[in-house]
Amino acid sequence: MALNPARNVVFVTGNAKKLEEVVQILGGKFPYTLISKKIDLPEYQGESDEISIKKCQEAAMQVQGPVIVEDTCLCFNALGGLPGPKWFLEKLQPEGLHKMLAGFEDKSAYALCTFAYSTGNPKDPVKLFRGKTPGKIVNPRGPRNFGWDPCFQPDGFDLTYAEMPKEVKNSISHRYKALRELADYFIEKNDSTKKARLDEESN
Repeated sequence: MALNPARNVVFVTGNAKKLEEVVQILGGKFPYTLISKKIDLPEYQGESDEISIKKCQEAAMQVQGPVIVEDTCLCFNALGGLPGPKWFLEKLQPEGLHKMLAGFEDKSAYALCTFAYSTGNPKDPVKLFRGKTPGKIVNPRGPRNFGWDPCFQPDGFDLTYAEMPKEVKNSISHRYKALRELADYFIEKNDSTKKARLDEESN
């Protein structure tokens, strides 16, 4: 069956595991089809909201249609929210992130995920959906195939993100929380469109 372009939204990622996780979290009720596309976006600096908006605007301009981008930060309370952006995390690796807090008693941290959505129309504002999960930074444990997951242990668990079964992580993660907000928005938007169409047809 051919995909209906009007029901597609481009999710900007070149990471197959991330796409798989996002689709799994959104589940069957999400009324659109996510199409992944790798786009090289500038490494913007600033606060998470500001970075997300800029990335989304640039991606929408390149895609020329509806687009979703994700920005994820790992923030250490002892360092006032640093290191933050993804590029920094990739350079340090999980061991380096753990060592950053060696001189601090406070190992608490939080994972922050922001999804930004643009309709593709530059006149429409970018919508943001956020999710935050508190936890702490620990000596890395578990598989090393998903960013800083091995060194982040969420509050209330004795496993790191990397050690958790997918379904457990996907029910408590910062990405899950942000995606639930995003899914609720799209489902509500879809229901409103359907209702408006039915009202129009009945008149």
